Amino acid sequence: MSTNIDSEEIISIGDLSKELGITTRTLRYWEEVGIIETVDRSDGATRGYTPYYVRRIKFIMKLKELGLTIKEMQDLNSVYGEAKQTDRMVPQLIDVLDSHISKIDEKIARLASLKADIAEYRQKMVNKLNSKTKADK
Repeated sequence: MSTNIDSEEIISIGDLSKELGITTRTLRYWEEVGIIETVDRSDGATRGYTPYYVRRIKFIMKLKELGLTIKEMQDLNSVYGEAKQTDRMVPQLIDVLDSHISKIDEKIARLASLKADIAEYRQKMVNKLNSKTKADK
């Protein structure tokens, strides 16, 4: 259910959760930890979101998809601040993303090493099986 308050379209928490494919509990949690906000509805009813807040929520969803933690999102929101200055937040976001890229590179290296170890051990087992089969003949 959308309403129009002060000429801005407001979408309810239920409608937004359906539209974005996330639970109302997730939205409430993000609000509790301070990474999103809602608008106060004049009738005191359910939470509502303006298009600005919907864009912010989509941004949070993207950050979550990229692997950022709640703490990292809280820090970014803190830098973004009351002044809503994106240019203050972007350099920190770049640093966080660089850190995530480094962590992923480390994981890839560990997995590549593990894959090589598994392949080597597998080959040893194949060789052992083949030599046992030849000895049994």
